[in-house]
Amino acid sequence: MGEFLFLASVFLLAAVIAVPIAARLGLGSVLGYLLAGVAIGPGLGLVADTTDLQHFAEFGVVMMLFLIGLELEPRALWDMRHRLIGLGGMQVLITMCAVMVGAMYLGFVWQTAMAIGMIFALSSTAIVLQTLSEKGLMQTSGGRSTFSVLLTQDIAVIPMLIILPLLAVPSTPSLNEDGSIARSVLEHGDDAHGATMSLIEGLPGWGVTLVTLGAVALIILGGVYGARPLFRYIHAAHLREMYTALALLIVIGIAFLMTAVGLSPALGTFLAGVVLANSEFRHELESDIEPFKGLLLGLFFITVGAGIDFGLFFSEPISILGLALGIMLLKGIILYVLGRAFKLRGRDQWLFTLGLAQAGEFGFVLISFSLQQAILPAYLADRLLLIVALSMLITPLAFILYEVLSKRLKDGDTDLEHDEIDEQGTVIIAGIGRFGQIVNRLVQSVGAKTVVIDNNLQTIQLMRRFGYQGFFGDPLRPDLLHAAGIDSARVLMVALDDPVAAERLVTYARRLRPDIHIVARSRDRTHTYRLYKAGANDIVRELFDSSLRAGRYVLENIGLTEYEANEAEKLFYQHDRYTVRELADLWDPNIPSAQNEAYIARAKELEKELEASLLSALEANSTDAA
Repeated sequence: MGEFLFLASVFLLAAVIAVPIAARLGLGSVLGYLLAGVAIGPGLGLVADTTDLQHFAEFGVVMMLFLIGLELEPRALWDMRHRLIGLGGMQVLITMCAVMVGAMYLGFVWQTAMAIGMIFALSSTAIVLQTLSEKGLMQTSGGRSTFSVLLTQDIAVIPMLIILPLLAVPSTPSLNEDGSIARSVLEHGDDAHGATMSLIEGLPGWGVTLVTLGAVALIILGGVYGARPLFRYIHAAHLREMYTALALLIVIGIAFLMTAVGLSPALGTFLAGVVLANSEFRHELESDIEPFKGLLLGLFFITVGAGIDFGLFFSEPISILGLALGIMLLKGIILYVLGRAFKLRGRDQWLFTLGLAQAGEFGFVLISFSLQQAILPAYLADRLLLIVALSMLITPLAFILYEVLSKRLKDGDTDLEHDEIDEQGTVIIAGIGRFGQIVNRLVQSVGAKTVVIDNNLQTIQLMRRFGYQGFFGDPLRPDLLHAAGIDSARVLMVALDDPVAAERLVTYARRLRPDIHIVARSRDRTHTYRLYKAGANDIVRELFDSSLRAGRYVLENIGLTEYEANEAEKLFYQHDRYTVRELADLWDPNIPSAQNEAYIARAKELEKELEASLLSALEANSTDAA
């Protein structure tokens, strides 16, 4: 226990020191964690064996994959099928085949070469998603494409783990002492790289495959039929901490099941997340797991840095560094070509290329599993582990290179990619600034369904943090409006900041749906006239109501009673609405209001009518009081 507490203290201290420094230097938190691990491990020698703590820290990756799965309900996966199958599937297959051909050229048998191809076909979900989120690149076209490929890779681990046991060979290629490639009989004995005793020990390849399929089926069936009764049972206790306990039980229990059958715990929790994505308890699970994920993910990065075998690296620096850079270059070329084929340009293409060129944490899983299944010899596994770790260490530098390139690129500006709207409501709210937020909260408070669309990503993200659903997109795009339900909605609330955009939206909506009720926000009286002519039913000037309330307070404090001030406010409001309707018919957008004689004359008449009405109302109130 004392040794574990010492290790935990050293890791946390290194993170507290290194990560803020890296963040201030613009290097990102991931590189800070990795450098902290290098410092306390190979650097200062404070940590000699990170195996135990690494198993603990790997739960950060496990929880991250579980949360990703929760965000991906089957319908969302189906909507992403073109990117998943096309872009992601081609990346995995082409990279695997290219690396496999290279490995066979170096003298490896095809079974071992295929395993190596699988290992390097994958990228680091943990590092890339963390960096994309920190730098605000997730919603760019390059960020979305990167996420799709990472998701495909995570899913591809399932068939890889099923296929690997079938590739076991009696002999595998090895490396001589001088680093040259030769053949030898596999003699790794007790595996020192994580091959633990499990239920699949001693089973033939087809037996391992059946056990793998059975574990996957058990997770899916358990999520579909067992989750809801379990959550209802916990809900009956009315204890908040029981939800957290259940969330951790799901993650840890599935991780144990997958480990028992020799599979990746992260893979199992990802599947469980996808199965539970449609559950009504999804948001509860997310909020319970999120606090644990961030810290454990940071510890995972530290253990990667601390576990780099620099002794082996310095014994063969040129070959190992050359292989690491060669793998990243090969993957980069493939990614660049695929990006061009899928119409990525400029910054998006470089983000896609540089962001996915590394190997990933699932590479550690496949190396360990391949070693256990007698596909890789131990000393080859050592070198592959080091190459994977070095490529992950280089990845934050690749993102820095991307930032340098993006500043120099004049073409292909990175446009944020709009959300795919998959909901429809009775009320569509276009624009969710300070004005639209109040409307949205009021309408939702009575149980009405709203669909919010806004072109400001930060505003949408802020809404989501407070539990409100919103979609990032341009409300003027017809396809987004149709997806939001403009064909069947009863009310369209136009709360856009841009007066021109608001007028265009009202014009389009009125032409598309003559029967829809349009409520619009206007900036001033002139904008009100424009919206009236465009077809808005109700028009609210953004400062009018607040100005009326302020005027009522003034009246109450200059001698009017509260009732008199309220009546004056009501009368002014009614008369102003009538005035706007009257003057809108006389307003001409081609003539300045100050030069429109008919408009000015009628405005003066209406102002006198207002004064007379107010004085008459006040006198009547005074007579009634007397």
